[in-house]
Amino acid sequence: MLGSFLKSVFTKHICLHGPESTGKSTLATRLAAHFGCEVVPEYGRAYCEAHGTNIGMAELVHIAEAQDSMNRAAAERGAELSAPLVLFDTDPLITEVWAQMMFEHSDPWFAGFNGYADLYLLLDIDLPFVNDGLRVYAKMEERQHFFALCKSELDARGVRYALVRGIGDARFAAALDAIQKVLAN
Repeated sequence: MLGSFLKSVFTKHICLHGPESTGKSTLATRLAAHFGCEVVPEYGRAYCEAHGTNIGMAELVHIAEAQDSMNRAAAERGAELSAPLVLFDTDPLITEVWAQMMFEHSDPWFAGFNGYADLYLLLDIDLPFVNDGLRVYAKMEERQHFFALCKSELDARGVRYALVRGIGDARFAAALDAIQKVLAN
């Protein structure tokens, strides 16, 4: 048990965070290929593909709980393998932001969440919006509000994060730079 704990201290958990259509999944896949590590997919997307986007607070809590469970399992696997890092496409903090966007409040479950990543990559809204049939907030004012809520959530929780901007290779390089700084510590 102690050996597993000591290994987990050395495995860094990196979570992508930001509004929809900011390239989180694309960047997570590219980073995972670069580092040769596991990336935990976004459960909320799979849930909405299966059940639709007309969801309430209870469904958001379910999505957050399922994502947290998936992230914890991946973190445990990473620790067992002494992996340098594990990537989370998302975590419950972004689900809480979705609750704020949709309902202007969130369930008390979110206040109790404290399974933070070592670093959050906050992706800027500097990419064009791509409507894939599941995305909702396309107007620039909505995207700006969504981004402000994302940043506010990270600030309120006092977690470490890096703002990631740019298109294509520039975005990837910014993410790599932020991750390298965490791995060096």
